[in-house]
Amino acid sequence: MFAKIVILAFIVLEFSNILALYFAPGSKYANAVGIFRAWEKSKEDPEIHDFVRYLVYWVAGAKLIFLFLLGVITLFGSSDLQRMSLVALSLATLSFYWRLFPLIRKLDQNGQIKPKNYSIVIGVMIAVFILFFALAAIIS
Repeated sequence: MFAKIVILAFIVLEFSNILALYFAPGSKYANAVGIFRAWEKSKEDPEIHDFVRYLVYWVAGAKLIFLFLLGVITLFGSSDLQRMSLVALSLATLSFYWRLFPLIRKLDQNGQIKPKNYSIVIGVMIAVFILFFALAAIIS
């Protein structure tokens, strides 16, 4: 049951990000891309802005597919499958620290993200997700 709760909580959180990416990508809430100064700057060049918007919507679409699969696993999957999906979530989410965290940290240090030190906030938030996924996999 704890596995289901953790997965459903993650689905709700990530769905808020999907809504922000599709309907308010320039927002600074729900991990939308408004925190990046380059979002506004890209609007100066319509071709670049269209490309950036395409990538934002692509990420939102990929997340939506992923969340629907998690929803199916939560609703119809066995406890073992739910537990293994939490292990998979933990491992996949760790990839954030391989490419994304170094990049967002660099952008943050170069003053390209507002609010300042947002990279630390997102880094800690991702670590908490991984911790909850692992704990739920162990406890369930």
